[in-house]
Amino acid sequence: MKNKLYFLLLTTILVISLIGLMMVYSASNVGASFKYNDSLYYFKRQFIFCIIGFIVLWGITRIDLNIIKNKTTLIFIISLLFLILVLIPGIGSIRGGARSWIGFGSFSFQPAEFIKISLTLLICRYLAKYDKELIKIKSFLMLLFIVVLIFGLIMLQPDFGTGLVIVLSSIALLFISGVPNKYFIGLILVGIIGVIVLIFSAPYRMERIFAFLDPWQDPLGSGFQGIQSILAVAPSGLFGLGFNKSIQKHFFLPEPQNDFIFAIICEELGLIGALIIVFLYFIVFYCSIKISIRVEDRYKSYLALGMGLNIFIQAIINIGVVIGLLPITGITLPLISYGGSSFLITMISLGIILNISKECERWLRQLFYLVVKQWDMLYQVWQRLKV
Repeated sequence: MKNKLYFLLLTTILVISLIGLMMVYSASNVGASFKYNDSLYYFKRQFIFCIIGFIVLWGITRIDLNIIKNKTTLIFIISLLFLILVLIPGIGSIRGGARSWIGFGSFSFQPAEFIKISLTLLICRYLAKYDKELIKIKSFLMLLFIVVLIFGLIMLQPDFGTGLVIVLSSIALLFISGVPNKYFIGLILVGIIGVIVLIFSAPYRMERIFAFLDPWQDPLGSGFQGIQSILAVAPSGLFGLGFNKSIQKHFFLPEPQNDFIFAIICEELGLIGALIIVFLYFIVFYCSIKISIRVEDRYKSYLALGMGLNIFIQAIINIGVVIGLLPITGITLPLISYGGSSFLITMISLGIILNISKECERWLRQLFYLVVKQWDMLYQVWQRLKV
């Protein structure tokens, strides 16, 4: 029988996915009826994403992660090529003001989502093999250069939300690996300067910052989405208005099934529903930490933690944006927001964590057998001494 962490994480994934399906329907049915004359349009597509996602999840849990480890460089290079290709007009398509998608007929995907996993794979393999080398500034700067390169390519789309998740999770992994703190002091200073430059380099980012500080300065422009989100969250109360009774989804909150679906959750399910969602994400992160601690293999230990960080940081940023604690970044809520690329990548990440949890189970079982065997030997010695 598989260990408790495996079943806890798998159950949590199933619950979040079902809540996501339910809320995609509730958030989108009004807009889908108007736009496509089919209230189930987004729900049906998300349901297909869920089926594909769970098939992928099952497949990832059954493969040998050493194969992925050996092919990490190839996976990263392919992901990097797609990240470059998406910037080329005619190949990359623009949605929501960002050139973030590559389409093949009716199928399209976001290369930035795939680079999230491949970069984590690359960093974890390096940390497992050369973690002691990171005390040297040269090795640290080499990894940092790769992270900054990926962030720069993503910002050319631009997609600040995904770039932020990648940077924060990568820096967290490096910090946990034991990189000297003095390196991070310099990194924080450079990061602050970089963020200031990014903000002032694009007028729309300045608008978002001003809209975050005072959305009522431009309530029908840059502050509109933030205001509508707060109007959904603020009056929801303890239990909300009830499922499928949102007011803001009636063409007040733009595309409510996407980045701002948490606002609809708050409005319909109230504070209790919102806290349940947050608690479920904490369970996912808790499981990834416990699995990371228990597994003996250093690569798999870093990998479980890295994948968990990607999901958790993304969820926290999305929720922070929706409730007005962070400026609008344009990032999905994992497993809940509508979208195939995000759902599939999250499922791959979770599949890797579940795969590693089975390694924990084998290790714990071996430890148990060893203890039993040694106990039996000690008992026999004691019996002989008695005689």
